[in-house]
Amino acid sequence: MLNKYARAFFTRVLTPFAAFLLRRGVSPDAVTLIGTAGVVAGALVFFPRGELFWGTITITLFVFSDLVDGNMARQAGVSSRWGAFLDSTLDRVADAAIFGGLALWYAGSGNDNVLCAVAIFCLASGQVVSYTKARGESIGLPVAVNGLVERAERLVLTLVAAGLSGLQVFGAPSWLGVLLPVALWAVAAGSLVTLVQRVVTVRREAAEADAAAASEPGAA
Repeated sequence: MLNKYARAFFTRVLTPFAAFLLRRGVSPDAVTLIGTAGVVAGALVFFPRGELFWGTITITLFVFSDLVDGNMARQAGVSSRWGAFLDSTLDRVADAAIFGGLALWYAGSGNDNVLCAVAIFCLASGQVVSYTKARGESIGLPVAVNGLVERAERLVLTLVAAGLSGLQVFGAPSWLGVLLPVALWAVAAGSLVTLVQRVVTVRREAAEADAAAASEPGAA
């Protein structure tokens, strides 16, 4: 949902910056790697120590590389299967670092095993949601459903809540601390719904494809 509108907006905003990097000889793959490294560092350095605000700021600065690298590839006319594979793979690494960092916080100083488990579920379900679409497409099915909560929704909900919760160290109201737990539960529930949506869709499309193949002339 957010992908459709947010990507179009930020593509227009970031196009001049992408062009600037290309003129400086920076490759799209380099931006992908640097962006992922920044997200991983921000998540695993700041989040486990409870520095949610600074972790969110660091991650947000680097997460836009996901839009810049694709923009650069299109402008340079070098879009490739390798670039798409690298980008998608490193997206999973970045997502794992974000939710893994939060899980480490709750397992340690955050002192909440339930929320640690919820963060781990968010991590795992996000990976599986992505896998179901990729696997369905790999066997020739369109997987014509996005689902309730995609990657953009997972990141926006989690990072906004983490950043606001982190403002407490600057004297912000203590009730802001409830935002991150609420966001994690929402992401967990939404990811579960999305997973079910995609599995049901793949099952239906697979049955339709099998029926169409069986009805073709000469089918056994």
